Amino acid sequence: MARKFFRRLLPDARRVREHRLLAWMGPHLHHPRLWHISREGIALGAALGVLLGLIVPVAQMPLAAALAIVLRANLPMAVAGTLITNPFTFAPIYYFAWRIGLLLTGTPEPVPVSDVHFHADPAGLAGWLDVWSDRVLRLGKPLFVGSLVLGATLSVLTYFSIDLLWRVMTLREWRRRRRRPES
Repeated sequence: MARKFFRRLLPDARRVREHRLLAWMGPHLHHPRLWHISREGIALGAALGVLLGLIVPVAQMPLAAALAIVLRANLPMAVAGTLITNPFTFAPIYYFAWRIGLLLTGTPEPVPVSDVHFHADPAGLAGWLDVWSDRVLRLGKPLFVGSLVLGATLSVLTYFSIDLLWRVMTLREWRRRRRRPES
């Protein structure tokens, strides 16, 4: 039952291998474990995708595909897992990661934007640039640390959640088969 569930969700291996954007991976896409629907492969692929979706701001899907090839995880699930960050979730996720990073690094919050005033004189411009460069630098370390912690935590939770879901679905299917009258 779990296998059927994931088979409906995932794309056809042949169509993915033939996709023009994935041609550069060539024969690496032909390993059967990349497409096999198993508890370990699906869970590992999704966890890799979530991890890379949270800690890598660009090129998440190609990196997830490459890492899935190296670790022999389910490739479509690795790519799909990166969709945890999308145009609707990007801002709240990275804001939450930044808040976690602030807490873990002990970095003080930057000056609110409303407190930064631009003045036309050169000294005012230099001060404004100093404040904004300080803001950007203060965002970097907490965002990086928070993204790593959030990515690692959510990827581990994803792995074990899918593993548990698979086991529960399998047990239900076994129980259903046991209750079915034999002919």
